[in-house]
Amino acid sequence: MTGLLRPDEMFGDILFPMVSLGVALVLFEGGLTLKFSDLRGHGAAVSNLVSWGAVLNWLLIAAGIWLVAELSLEMALLFAALLVVTGPTVINPLLRTMRATPEVSQLLRWEGILIDPVGALLAVLVFQFIFTGTESYLLFLQSIGVGVLAGAVAALSLAFLIRRHWIPEYLLNAIALSWVVMTFACSNYLAHESGLLAVTIMGVWLGNTRGVDMSDVLSFKESLSILIISMLFIVLGARINPADILATGWTGFGVLMVVLLARPIVVWACTLGGKYNWRERALVAWVAPRGIVAAAVSALFALRLQDAGYAEAGLLVSYTFLIIIVTVVLQSFTARYMARLLGLVEEEPRGILIVGANQVARTIGKALLQQGFRIKLTDTHWHDIQTARMEGLDTYYGDPVSAHADHHLELEGIGRLFAMSQRPALNTLATIKFRREFGRNRVFTLRTAEERDDREKRRVAETFRAPRLFGEDVTQQKLASLIAQGAELKATLLTENFALADYENVWGKSHIPLFAIDKNDHLRAYTDDFQPDVKPGWTLLSLVSPSAAH
Repeated sequence: MTGLLRPDEMFGDILFPMVSLGVALVLFEGGLTLKFSDLRGHGAAVSNLVSWGAVLNWLLIAAGIWLVAELSLEMALLFAALLVVTGPTVINPLLRTMRATPEVSQLLRWEGILIDPVGALLAVLVFQFIFTGTESYLLFLQSIGVGVLAGAVAALSLAFLIRRHWIPEYLLNAIALSWVVMTFACSNYLAHESGLLAVTIMGVWLGNTRGVDMSDVLSFKESLSILIISMLFIVLGARINPADILATGWTGFGVLMVVLLARPIVVWACTLGGKYNWRERALVAWVAPRGIVAAAVSALFALRLQDAGYAEAGLLVSYTFLIIIVTVVLQSFTARYMARLLGLVEEEPRGILIVGANQVARTIGKALLQQGFRIKLTDTHWHDIQTARMEGLDTYYGDPVSAHADHHLELEGIGRLFAMSQRPALNTLATIKFRREFGRNRVFTLRTAEERDDREKRRVAETFRAPRLFGEDVTQQKLASLIAQGAELKATLLTENFALADYENVWGKSHIPLFAIDKNDHLRAYTDDFQPDVKPGWTLLSLVSPSAAH
């Protein structure tokens, strides 16, 4: 709008290869996230939406655009393939503000994660057909064959090196990045425009190869993708004249309506016979914003097809940005209202995320679970996680501050954090990360023995400090020792005849008060600087020493 940034003049001939390589890295990262086990592991509705539901959505949008916009069939199919993708970059922030029920939120969340690579692969295949198949089916098959073969060879060779530890750990990210670039360039050299398919196949192959840990590479690629996506949105957006979007006029409105109306049909078909009622289906059908994958890939394909003489290709970018702007703005403003109107807004989150699955965390988790609170434990120690699962607790195996957790740690219904691991640094990091998610007054840490050291070098800076659970003298190690000696976590309902003073007279110093639950079922935690004003009708949860417990 300002004309301050003119990408075509600034980048010249390097614009196309720069955008092309950026999209290749984004598609590779998307391929890494596609786990075949996840396609089957999150219910029939998710599996349907990202498999035959995606194909149905593609065909419906393509047919509508072909009729409304009068594009050629090839361009309509390509444009529709670009609009199949929603993506986690636009879905996850929307879910946080919408705060719908867990059933709806989890369906939308997993669809966004899994449809990203599926839609990208579909778009690449359609582009490949337009670019080569319309000239020669043999050329199309050759391009597809080279892309699949190059991606498979690249994945197998990199997996071979990783399995044998021939790549130093500190060089793994750099070499994996180089491998992707080399695969993209070599595949394009062997068969024109086959590189995007090759890197997508490479990512999917590596992401589903057993015995190859790509978590560090995925974390690195996710960070790199954020930088690339930020750059692409600015550069590609600067190439769009707002007048071009407005010039789409009633045709653009018709295209928008096709995209919006295809969604309810697909959602209804994919959830048929499932557990979802009409209100849940309606909300899922309303929420489907399009994001950066559609923008980046459409701009790249438009550039390439215009160079090849397809005059209609320029309309792809205008229509795509129109759909992105309208769906993101419209649905971000209305999703919360729609959820409330349909009665699907979740009440005040009662769930608690506990960092750590040690004995102390499990004991407290089980006690709160018995009081009706949703509990999720997260830890990187498999034995502790396994024990927690055997005790009936919901768990996430992994680091809660990792990039993997951003996509896979489900926080629907959770609104509070108790950091109880034996690693002070992890507890601090977790409170810093989740205070933005839950609020500064809803994240707490349990002090460890080493943190009681008064030396300034060992104390956490005030900026990063969260409220300390259970009082100044209570540490993780102290609670663990008491539990090991047989201490029990007891819940006691206080009454007019048995008030807090009577309770303390009975137990004396043999108990440590941990939580109080008021008449409205709100949980109040004891901390260094907060002692709940416990009244009759409240439930008090205390750790009672073994001598007093029996």
